[in-house]
Amino acid sequence: MSILGSIVVANLLIGMLALVGVFLLLKKEFINKHTITFLVSFAAGVILATSFLDLLPEAIEGVGEPQQVLPFTLLAIVSFFFLERFVLWFHHHDDTHGANPASVLILLGDSLHNFIDGVAIAAAFLTDPNLGILTTVAIAAHEIPQEFADFSILVSGGMKKTKALLFNFLSGLTAILGGVVGFFFLDKISTLLPITLAFTAGMFIYIACSDLIPDLHRHLEERKGWIQFLPFLFGIGLTWIMVVNLGH
Repeated sequence: MSILGSIVVANLLIGMLALVGVFLLLKKEFINKHTITFLVSFAAGVILATSFLDLLPEAIEGVGEPQQVLPFTLLAIVSFFFLERFVLWFHHHDDTHGANPASVLILLGDSLHNFIDGVAIAAAFLTDPNLGILTTVAIAAHEIPQEFADFSILVSGGMKKTKALLFNFLSGLTAILGGVVGFFFLDKISTLLPITLAFTAGMFIYIACSDLIPDLHRHLEERKGWIQFLPFLFGIGLTWIMVVNLGH
């Protein structure tokens, strides 16, 4: 198989990880108001840990100085504050077919994240096919909890489960686009990747802190609310294991 073919196949496999939500669909009774709250707590932990343990360290490593990329994290938080305001206004004046602001933002963020993963896989295969395979496995390891979290956020936002699965899968396919772009234009876009990683981290931080965590507070139950903290910690711990131990 050619290098380009290997890159496309590897990124197709990464994109298909977005279908991890199908395991929840197989047990439809599992998805109810109570379990969705726990899934949202898990998702908040995953995307915060992904931002601080994966995206930001990679962005800083790419340029060497935190000051060169962290302003773009702040820019993302500010930008998505205004974007969410716009989505809220649009949601109020039109029918968004079950897509709340958090759903829109998480799809944008995940699409960018998967695109960057695709570029990284392309760079690895261009260096050495064996390195490309190892990189694909490493990325797949920490994509599984991320995609599960994204699906949970979409469902908790009111999107139908099959529609959430479809949209999550489509956002996962941007990895293929990233792989192809990386194969042909890696030397031209490599300098932009740390900025994009930092910006994506800002998007995820904003989603967790402005939508997911406040939503958990709103659904707090007096005697059992503290249990919501457990999947939050589990999401952080699982991501740490996948990123720090398996991803590097």
